[in-house]
Amino acid sequence: MIDRGWRRSGTYIYKPDLIRSCCPQYTIRLDSLAFSPSRSQRKLLNRWNAFVAEDPDISEDAQDRPNKSTKKKSKGKENQYSLAEALHSVEHSAATNGETHLFQVSIVPAEATPERYALFEHYQREIHHDDSTMAGFKRFLVDSPLLVEDIPYPGERPDTLPRAYGTFHQLYHLDGRLVAMSVLDILPRCVSSVYFIYHTDFSKYSMGKLSALRETSLANEINKAGIESMKWLYMGFYIHSCPKMRYKGEYSPSELLDPEEYTWHPLERCVPLLDKYHYACFVHPEHSTTEPIEEEYTPEPAQEVLDDVSVITKIARGRISTTSAPESKQWRSEETRFEIKVTVAALGDSLAKEVFLYC
Repeated sequence: MIDRGWRRSGTYIYKPDLIRSCCPQYTIRLDSLAFSPSRSQRKLLNRWNAFVAEDPDISEDAQDRPNKSTKKKSKGKENQYSLAEALHSVEHSAATNGETHLFQVSIVPAEATPERYALFEHYQREIHHDDSTMAGFKRFLVDSPLLVEDIPYPGERPDTLPRAYGTFHQLYHLDGRLVAMSVLDILPRCVSSVYFIYHTDFSKYSMGKLSALRETSLANEINKAGIESMKWLYMGFYIHSCPKMRYKGEYSPSELLDPEEYTWHPLERCVPLLDKYHYACFVHPEHSTTEPIEEEYTPEPAQEVLDDVSVITKIARGRISTTSAPESKQWRSEETRFEIKVTVAALGDSLAKEVFLYC
């Protein structure tokens, strides 16, 4: 589903209708294995590391130098910058005697704790000027439809990596205080960044951009630990029409998902179309539009596809009864029939045949 433009918010999974949207949202992913932080991104990281270590020798202009713990290449080759080592260099497990702040990053199961809710309440109030409740926090950033399944590392799992696939919270503690938190879905081929919150005391450190570096490194480190299928960081939606959301394009090499063919395309090749059109189709540019389409969406999946789509008719005593969509009693309702067709079209033929629809 994530490769067909779907996203998750709690247990609610949704897909924007790009061609009818006022702000088309394109799924964006970053190749964590090919990623190399830019000069400005290294500068941000060095600025945070200098604060944590209270080390003036870690200057903001040190971004072009390898970090102190980076190993050298073979003789005759220049040193190579290691993002993972730069990130972990000021964590407690790698602390030196010169550090006066205790900085800890941990990946833990998603839970609704008073500490995490307090950070969320602050973030909602100060950033979004909105009220919040513990129930809302749990529904939004804790509840998840994903099942927990152990990651089959071929060797011993490093302490910095998650033990399982599923939904987790990545917690940032500074001197025992929770200052930021990522909500992450760890999937077999990617780390999906669901949400990020932080305390505004640390706004000047661009915590959101730092979290993107850490999440990119996480996918890379899982791959290096032997999970070869892990490669991508899914960064949510790229909204070209919103300047504040274009920062995701600063992480390279990134790809955008074509909204019709569901194939991936380098961001830099998509930008000219995004600059020209309101809605852009990368495979079929002739389908692009300069304004949102207003007519109602009426998909018509093929009859042979609908015949293979299963609708739940009864759940009792732990048993589920199903029938094909056109034969179900739900099909008699024009509204429900429309909802089934829309869902099948959004899932795609093959995936729609693999799930049970509950109407």
